[in-house]
Amino acid sequence: MTNHKITKEMAIGEVVQKYPKTTLVFINYGLHCIGCPAALGETIEELSNLHNIDLNKFLEDLNKAIKEV
Repeated sequence: MTNHKITKEMAIGEVVQKYPKTTLVFINYGLHCIGCPAALGETIEELSNLHNIDLNKFLEDLNKAIKEV
């Protein structure tokens, strides 16, 4: 069994592509920019800083989404 984990260094586009279930987490946080060109290179940490989101809570919610079956 592979242990998947989303980290703050991962690009938004990478996260959404690998883990489509995370799209709802982004939307629930009011982040509708997941498809914009900047999302390809912007990291989860950069996004959190830009939008004043608690990074640890955001990562927790993203990782919870990929663990749910």
